[in-house]
Amino acid sequence: MANAHFSDLLSAVAERGRALLGRLEWPVGGANKSADVADICEALLSSRGEASGVAMAQEAFDRYASLAPDQKLEFFNALATKYGPDHEALERALRAFRDNPDGENQSNLHYSAEPRRQELFRRLNRAPGGTAGLVRMREDLLAFMRANPDLKVVDRCLSHLLSSWFNRGFLVLRRIDWSTPANVLEKIIRYEAVHEIRDWEDLRRRIDPADRRCYAFFHPALRDDPLIFVEVALTDSPPGAIAPLLAETRDISTPGKMKTAVFYSISNCQQGLNGISFGNFLIKQVVEELRRDLPGLDTFMTLSPVPGFVKWLKTSAAREAGADDALLEAVADASWAADRERAEALRKPLEALAAHYFLHGKNKNGRSADPVARFHLGNGARLERINWLGDVSPRGLRDGAGLMVNYLYDRDAIEANHEAYANLGMVVASGAVKRMLKPGRDRLQLSAVQSN
Repeated sequence: MANAHFSDLLSAVAERGRALLGRLEWPVGGANKSADVADICEALLSSRGEASGVAMAQEAFDRYASLAPDQKLEFFNALATKYGPDHEALERALRAFRDNPDGENQSNLHYSAEPRRQELFRRLNRAPGGTAGLVRMREDLLAFMRANPDLKVVDRCLSHLLSSWFNRGFLVLRRIDWSTPANVLEKIIRYEAVHEIRDWEDLRRRIDPADRRCYAFFHPALRDDPLIFVEVALTDSPPGAIAPLLAETRDISTPGKMKTAVFYSISNCQQGLNGISFGNFLIKQVVEELRRDLPGLDTFMTLSPVPGFVKWLKTSAAREAGADDALLEAVADASWAADRERAEALRKPLEALAAHYFLHGKNKNGRSADPVARFHLGNGARLERINWLGDVSPRGLRDGAGLMVNYLYDRDAIEANHEAYANLGMVVASGAVKRMLKPGRDRLQLSAVQSN
């Protein structure tokens, strides 16, 4: 309520500012729309008035939203080339620091080196809904950066500010259940990124029964728009497949039998906040919430997809580990999982390759090749188990050859595991996973796995 009142107050200030700008005949409209937005941004940076500044920020967002994609790209290019630091001021500060590197000159150098675009983003944030507007703007920016790497200088400024504004101290954890307002539930359905929620009944099966939980992080500036959420199944033992957890008909676990909390879906909701991590805080806080509410729980783990495995099988690293053309051909035919004989022939070689993928597969930065593994290992989890045919959905077979993985969150070992991975790149794994790599097992040939 307080946040809504403040937003209404900002809107009122913006309206008064618009009236003031109208009386001053502040220019609006023009043939070059991206230049118009840039002109408004220049005026915003020069503004000293509170009401006029709020109004200019709102006007900039309104004009930006009306731009075509090529015009948005032109605007971002202007931010990259024309909104850097004041070079003359930076040179003076640098000379002063070289002559006398004391604290004051160091501080002056720091502030002189700040790009003008960073202050622009701060001022844009004054608009009603300004934070949400900047998140949407960064979503566009990230899309353009794939083909325009020079825009990274813009993203550094914007992501720096968003990381500060969305740090853990501002996030609020809320449980999502059937009494949650419908507008939030609709967003949970829309944002689910791991296991599609088909309809309202499917959603209810995931959040309403006594053995199901859903938690989300919210930020005051985005009101009822979740940042990230996790779905949890409470079971009597660690699961190895997703289908039983999502089944339309199943037995509901009773509190006395709930021993394991399974995080089976984690979805980021705001593409404009990619790279700004909330998941590590979310899982650890949800673990504490569950321990307090259900003290009988003694195991906390994930049931995770393996989204990069099939793609990795096509690499030279996989070839060196024992993959061959026969395996690739067999995996490409999704019907193999329903054929017991073919599936059994593939099991040992695929499990061995999966163990190699998780224990030794690296990306260009020297971290785990699998993105989900990077996330959980970085959080301090242990690679506990590789589950054969854990996800035989079309997506599960296409991306992960039907495999799923359990990552174990052992509260007593989380920090040590995190340090081992962060500092040494060490993948902490169970003995069961490591044994899949025993000599001779990871280089089996697959000539016997041809479909008839």
